[in-house]
This record gives sequence, structure tokens and C-alpha cells, in this order.
Amino acid sequence: MTQTTTALIIGGGGTGVGTARDLALRGVDVTLVERGELASETSGSSHGLLHSGARYAESDPEGAAECIRENETLRDIAGHCIHDTGGLFVQLKQDDPEYFDTKLEACREHGIDAEVIDGDEARNRVPDLSENVERAMVVPDGAIYPSRLAAANAESAAEHGATIHTNAPVTEITVTDGEIEHVAIGGEVNTTIEPEYVINATGPWADKIGAMAGVDFAMKPTKGVMLSVEYEDLGPVLNRCREPADGDIIIPHEGEAVLGTTSVEVENPDDYPKEEWEVDRMYEECAEMVPDIEGREELRKWWACRPLYAPDESNRTDSGEGDERSISRDFTLLDHERDGVDNFASVVGGKLTTYRMMAESTADHVAGKLGVDAESITADEQLPGADDPAELDRLVAKYSEPQPTDAGVVADLSGSTAAGD
Repeated sequence: MTQTTTALIIGGGGTGVGTARDLALRGVDVTLVERGELASETSGSSHGLLHSGARYAESDPEGAAECIRENETLRDIAGHCIHDTGGLFVQLKQDDPEYFDTKLEACREHGIDAEVIDGDEARNRVPDLSENVERAMVVPDGAIYPSRLAAANAESAAEHGATIHTNAPVTEITVTDGEIEHVAIGGEVNTTIEPEYVINATGPWADKIGAMAGVDFAMKPTKGVMLSVEYEDLGPVLNRCREPADGDIIIPHEGEAVLGTTSVEVENPDDYPKEEWEVDRMYEECAEMVPDIEGREELRKWWACRPLYAPDESNRTDSGEGDERSISRDFTLLDHERDGVDNFASVVGGKLTTYRMMAESTADHVAGKLGVDAESITADEQLPGADDPAELDRLVAKYSEPQPTDAGVVADLSGSTAAGD
């Protein structure tokens, strides 16, 4: 059996479903295929931070500005796909005060609201905060629930004519005369698709899909562990105000706190060691900010791989022993016309907070290739079910199941249990 589509999107994480939605709202015939469930890889196994941009303010001003713009957009369109917790960057006695001051100045320069409070006020807001906290910076961080976000984007795309296939791995790509002619899909779908244009949005696996089409580029995935512990009423997101390092973020998720994360380069995103030292480090480092974290019951632990693009790491200076953090978190759109495949592009890198912006840029590119004049409207159109958590959870059950990041928040209506490692 052979099907046709105008735009075939491979990958059902945030960028993939976001691109499907964007193109469908422009009137493009879209088919999305995902080898597992929606958001079942990197997107649904993140720590779930809605970035304010403060984390990158002094090191990546452009990325920080993108984060705060998309943070504000998601507050408008995503409803209960996010939780407006607010955030604190806390300076401990042993932390460099100049780093705090530099970040504060950069936040204000790039339009990120930042207010300084002293240690006593910080502890007033977060009673379990360490006595070693000298001051804190209040920023508009929040939490993202990726299972809901992916399902709502997929539903919006489907409402506008898109076809969404889960459990549908790509098994073969046929290139003829410089264009992708056929894409074979296995799993529950078991069909062949003839696309006009193909978008590869498979994150850490993007180079493997590229290779199936005879295109050579390299990803440099890094693994990170996330640990969810029982914790009521944490309040805001907590960030350690120091150079990014292991165990410097604690994110509240409605009765839980997610501790994150390590960053270690791996060769294969499907097969890498998941080591207990990483879990131990989460407890140790996060307890520097909140001592009561130590000994909290472990609800879930899981690992994920970041979709980092190899050329962006050329100036990396880290050690390779757990601090692979100077690789760019920006996204890159690769037009494979330059590689001899005219109707093929890959989108790599990026952050979940900026998924919509990445999708819009990708859809702009595809629309240009297809001669579609319509512009993106995803920044202004609210996602389906955004104001109704029960409806969002119904959509999650329709397309997948709650993923590790938000398994403690999203009602599992599928009859399954989302499990960490």
C-alpha cells in the first residue's frame, strides 16, 4: 500500500508535532510518523523547565531572548500544558557573587524580568532553602508538561487535516534523481509514503535518519539523568547561580520535585550506560540548595539524550567526564539540497521551551520550498484543550501515555504506567 503526502515529518517530539501543526494551519497536507509514542524520547524525558532565558542570559544572549519570547507565547497559548511557578536563581556562600551580578545585568539587558531578594526573603518564599543562600534572583521560569504539549499540538494538526502515526518507525528511504521518492514505514502502519518534502525532526537520531537518505552529518548526543522525588509545595523553580554544572536545577511538578541533571557525551542514544553515580550526584548537589532533598523518596528516575549538533561543539573545553555543557543548545536547520537531496531537511538542537519557534522556522523553510504563501499563526492560536486539564489528559491518552517528565501530573487514562529506568 502506498500513500501520498505533501510534507512528511519524521519524529513526534516537540519540534515534530509543532512543525506538523504549523504547516497544517497553513493548509499543507501533512503526515507525521513517530517510531514510538508522541514525546516518548527527548521531549518527554526532559526535566520540564520552561526557561525564562536567565540560564543563558550572559553566555548566549540570542538564545536567552528567544527563551523569554517563547516563554511569554506559551503562557498565552498553552494553558495547562505549563505551570507558572516562577523561578529563583540562588547564590550560596561559596558561589561567585560576580557571576550573579553579571547574570542579573544580562537579564535586564535582554528583557528578562529579574528582581533581587536577600536570603531571608528567599527562605520566606521557600522555607526549606539552605541557610547558606545569601541572595536570590526572581525570574519568570516555569514548568512544562511535555505529554500534554505534544498531544495538544498533534490534535491541532489533526483538526486541520494532518495524519498522525505513532508506533511507525521509518525502515527505508529511497532517493531517486536527487529527491526522496519513497519512505517505508513499519510497525503498526506498515505502508510506503510518497512525499513532496521530508522533515527530519528525530533529535539525537537525526544523523541516522539522514544516513538512510545518503546524507552525512554528525550529532553529539549527551545523556542526562533526571530524578523525581516526593516533595509537596516546593514553590518556584530553583536554579543554582553558578556556571552550569551537575545538579543545579530543581523543578516543581505538583507534589514532586524533578532534580537535574548530568551531561555526559554518549556514542549511541539507544544504548548508553545509566550509572548510579549520576543519581547520587543529583541528591548531593541539589541538597546544597535544599538540604531536605537528601533522603527524599525516589519516585522515578530516567535518562534522556540531548539532540546536540556536532559542529556546534567545535570550541568545547570541557573534560568529557560529566560536564559536557559548552555544546550549543541552539537549533540548526540543515537544508540537504546542498547534500544532493533536494526535498529533505533536518532540524537539530534546540530546547523544549523554543519548540514552537523552531517549528515555525522549519515550516517557513518548507513553505518556501513548496510555494505556500501562508504565514505562521501558531503564536496566536491557543492549543486545543489548553484551559481544561482533563481534556488535555484525554488527548495524551489518545496519542500516547504520560511520559516520565510529567507522569506524576498527567492523569493516565490509557491503562498504562509510564515508567522510568
